[in-house]
Amino acid sequence: MFVALLAVTALAVVGGAVFLVLRPAASSTAALSDSGPPGSELAVRDLARLAPRADLAGTTPSPAAPTPTPVSTGGPGVTLTPPRLFVVSQSTLPERTKEDISRLKHVQKVDSFDGGAVKVSGAGLNLLAVDPARFRTWAPKAVAGHPRVWEALTRGELVADSSAVRRLGLVLGAQYQVDAGPRLRVAASASFGLPGVDGLVGVETGRRLGLLPGVALLVNGPEKAVPALSAGVRGLLGSGAQVIVVGGRAGSAAKGPTTATGTKTGTGVGTTTGSTGRATVGRPGSYLELYRKSAAVCPGLSWTVLAAIGQVESSHGRNNGPSSAGALGPMQFMPATWKAYGVDGDGDGVSNIWSPYDAVPSAANYLCANGAAQGGKKLEKAVWFYNHSWAYVSKVLSVAQGYARAYP
Repeated sequence: MFVALLAVTALAVVGGAVFLVLRPAASSTAALSDSGPPGSELAVRDLARLAPRADLAGTTPSPAAPTPTPVSTGGPGVTLTPPRLFVVSQSTLPERTKEDISRLKHVQKVDSFDGGAVKVSGAGLNLLAVDPARFRTWAPKAVAGHPRVWEALTRGELVADSSAVRRLGLVLGAQYQVDAGPRLRVAASASFGLPGVDGLVGVETGRRLGLLPGVALLVNGPEKAVPALSAGVRGLLGSGAQVIVVGGRAGSAAKGPTTATGTKTGTGVGTTTGSTGRATVGRPGSYLELYRKSAAVCPGLSWTVLAAIGQVESSHGRNNGPSSAGALGPMQFMPATWKAYGVDGDGDGVSNIWSPYDAVPSAANYLCANGAAQGGKKLEKAVWFYNHSWAYVSKVLSVAQGYARAYP
């Protein structure tokens, strides 16, 4: 699963939330998922004669997980300095200005970082580029003590803020293609407590992305002195920057991060037992019947949408992957997404990412969680969450219309 990110310029803030300032990209064409097989044309298949093949489940090995890179960024003894102010400038903050801020009464520490705004198929994403060793002291305790976050940044991967993962439907372990730039793997998610910041990358990755140097500043001081700190910093910066109060108890109580290499016990990649969700559809003899029964998992969702996704993603189980992004099975789930939405469709006590009897109702479950049952724009957005591309949405809905005509 790949996503096109547009060119970046700067961060800005209004009402306590960072928004995007973008220069036009060379092309606005969204990237299609590469998980579908070559020749996934819009012509519909004869689903009544196409039988699901459960015997293919689990026969394809999963891609190897990336090897962790050792990183020297301190350990449990790191002295935390929670940010009290988050400053975002429209251009690089001069060294003299940072020195003046550091000399203000009550200021105990300041540090600046690169930043910029990108877009994911029309949805905004704001990034900071940080040195893990320096930024770790600014992170909430639960995040600072988790080495995988800092190892991911050192490897050149993206650590997304938990709120961005929920809002944009980012998939842990998926790779996203930067427009005219590198691919980024979403290695982990964590709550950093910085309003409007959707994720972190390492300094070198930030340079490759073209993030702007020194446009973000964090300021530490006594919590009780925050009003005075804010007034002093605003006085030095004037109207050319935004100053946001952050930190406090909410930051210290933040939950620990989630990584793409989860630890949930299972019987193999994409196969879980125990507290598995169940949405029994049995083992229908044709894909047509399987799609129709699976749509009942999400009342209001047309079976034709499931059929269209099945065609675009794997040609109804003919190309089960793994894709180059690591997506698996007939409905091309990322393993991390499967852990959250995979169901036991045939009632055998196992949810298997490779089995169409589990994968198709799981796709209905995922679409339903993103509002597909409401139809219209909600359905379009739910399909967008499946693969972050509006071109993909158009293709799926066109194929769905074809199935609706073929099977009235």
